Amino acid sequence: MTKLLIKAGQIVSMDNKVGYLKKGDILIERDKILAIEPEINAPDVQVVDARKMIVMPGLIDSHIHTWQTGIRGIAGNWTMGEYLRGMHANLATGFKPEDIYLGNLAGALTQINAGVTTIFDWSHNNPTPDHTDSAIDGLVESGIRAIFGHGSPKPDPKTGQKHFSEIPHPEHEIKRLRRGRLSSDEALVTLGMCILGPHYSTYEVTHHDILLARKYGLLASAHMSGGFNRVVPDGVYKMRDDKLLDTRLNVVHGNDLSDEELKILIDHGVKITVTPEVEIQMGFGNPITGRVIALGGRPSIGVDVESNISGDMFNVMRMALQIQRMIDNKPFADAHKPIGSLSIAPLQALEWATINGAQMMGMEDKVGSLTVGKQADIILIRTDDLNIRPVNDPVNSIVFYANASNVDTVYIAGELRKKNGKLIYKNLSNVMEKLERSGEKILGNTHAN
Repeated sequence: MTKLLIKAGQIVSMDNKVGYLKKGDILIERDKILAIEPEINAPDVQVVDARKMIVMPGLIDSHIHTWQTGIRGIAGNWTMGEYLRGMHANLATGFKPEDIYLGNLAGALTQINAGVTTIFDWSHNNPTPDHTDSAIDGLVESGIRAIFGHGSPKPDPKTGQKHFSEIPHPEHEIKRLRRGRLSSDEALVTLGMCILGPHYSTYEVTHHDILLARKYGLLASAHMSGGFNRVVPDGVYKMRDDKLLDTRLNVVHGNDLSDEELKILIDHGVKITVTPEVEIQMGFGNPITGRVIALGGRPSIGVDVESNISGDMFNVMRMALQIQRMIDNKPFADAHKPIGSLSIAPLQALEWATINGAQMMGMEDKVGSLTVGKQADIILIRTDDLNIRPVNDPVNSIVFYANASNVDTVYIAGELRKKNGKLIYKNLSNVMEKLERSGEKILGNTHAN
């Protein structure tokens, strides 16, 4: 039996043509959605009872450093400066390939458990090919859909070595991956590049790295902002003048970009990702979700680092939405005037975590909405749980009330990854025990600031 019928659920499709169905059915064959209707009668199908479920596309985490899962909680009181010193110049140097594998596996399983079906894994602790391969192994084993973003470590240079900001991305590794295990763009795990960009590298390195990504047909993602002086203050203008800005570039954070710089990026198709909770903790400045929207962009959102916040994307949605509302409400509060209406609707926040994330990753034709012909990346959220019942408005229930514990069922490419609230992964307790020992070893062998 290759067909699956999800029956009688509340369907929040995130597709304007499909809309919202108070009671609807979804027919799946293998990895694709065949039909979405108020009622489907099909013979020889496996029926999934969704009468007490919200059925929606899987969430998309557009920016996460999955390798840090094993040292959860270590960065909860860190500034950005402390993070760079404590993590990249210190803790990261103690990771062995097995530690990266465990972090990626457990981190990806955590995402699936919380209803995330696609992640952009920003992997920038890969000093050797073995580290890289182990990171990919963890993602593949979990069953998640992911772009593996190949990055570069940031240790303090030893005597005679160049600073990381002066080191171009290694083409030999991108070539090895692109011609090897990540050669296909149709696989669940595909390849991207995580580049330093003009805020963290010389312009020569930025120019080299973007052209390298283009050469191999890859999405390139770069951090911008972080509360530090930029290596290349006019980097956005230089990239524009050299025609390096297009839809194949993703900028993460961007808090200190001027409106002019931000408009240049958006007008050239560059996609912006916001990680609100980490940004407000580490001193980046206000998240720029609203500014991106005002300039015509479609922001996506991400967890960022599980070393200091929860990997639950429901939390990220709420945080992004309410922070932007606070920013927009502040002028009225300062003037002691009531607001007439809220600036951001919950449906917009849900777009940030679904269809906008898919667009950022270049996957809008595959995922991000429940649409006939797209991949069957679908989650079911229980509507009769104590914290969510009664569901008077399904979008509000998702955005303001749901959490990982309410995610009953997860399908990725039609494959069942969570059922009845439990992950379909046989060795979970063993993995988590190994992850705990891995974290203890890393923290014991190095000294966090």
